[in-house]
Amino acid sequence: MSKYKIFVDGAVGTTGLRIFDRLGQADDIELLTLPEEQRKDLNARVAKVAEADLTFLCLPDEASKELVAHVPVNARICDTSTAHRVNPDWVYGFAELSGQREKLQNANRVAVPGCHATGYIALVRPLIEKGILPANYPLSCHSLTGYSGGGKGMIAEYTDEKRATKYDAPRVYGLSLKHKHLPEMQVITGASQPPIFTPVVADYYSGMLVSVPIPIIALQAVKNGEDVAKSLAEYYQGSKLISVHSYAEMPEDNMLAANQLSGKDNLEIFVYGNETQLLLVARFDNLGKGASGAAVQCMNIMLGREETTGLEI
Repeated sequence: MSKYKIFVDGAVGTTGLRIFDRLGQADDIELLTLPEEQRKDLNARVAKVAEADLTFLCLPDEASKELVAHVPVNARICDTSTAHRVNPDWVYGFAELSGQREKLQNANRVAVPGCHATGYIALVRPLIEKGILPANYPLSCHSLTGYSGGGKGMIAEYTDEKRATKYDAPRVYGLSLKHKHLPEMQVITGASQPPIFTPVVADYYSGMLVSVPIPIIALQAVKNGEDVAKSLAEYYQGSKLISVHSYAEMPEDNMLAANQLSGKDNLEIFVYGNETQLLLVARFDNLGKGASGAAVQCMNIMLGREETTGLEI
């Protein structure tokens, strides 16, 4: 049996390592590698991209753009950086959105979604698409993530035995309101503006809760939270990775734990509310459906493999 040749450019970072490790267990995949001394050699990397059936780019934005400018136009690439996520010449790698799976099947250039953006888009895109929420409605978004989302540098800071006490408490960041995920959060949802976005990093390894509050008066075509939950369930019906809980379904302790899906590649949606307000919540692993899991899912679709091969659900 011939094997798919896969090259992971940037396999030393958090996402690249996870992708490399996942694919190393597959019987139908041959991982292409470069010697350490050629890891930053542009010509050597371009040659590997040309040889591969598909390449993952796990690089900083500018490095990703540089490589893409030199590779063959028919080279199949999944880029995990923010470099191409709102580029109309690239397919956004969120298979569960309307029409995206079909686009992914034939795509040569795929931009893997950002972690925070994944949760926000999963909640908001169906509502705008269905006409339930006006595209110009001003939204806010709160996102709680484990420290692994900050990559090797932040992991080292949190695991340092001599770390400062500030790491013991949740920390709000993105204070300039210019977080790098905001462009895709606007463009992919079809909204006329990005949300007011508050990301928070806390002292646990991985897992994410993205929440979006919506007043009932903002809704169109539906009247309450139960209708919103049903609409989201209909949108994701048949999805193998996204599930929608019944309206107001509460955990045993009436709290949602952000690390509940750590190590998994699926995403759960919850809808809570009262007579005047709703809270939409997406729970998933920032390293799973928010990063390497989504990347592998995109690869599976592009290569015609079963969509969830190599994923943990």
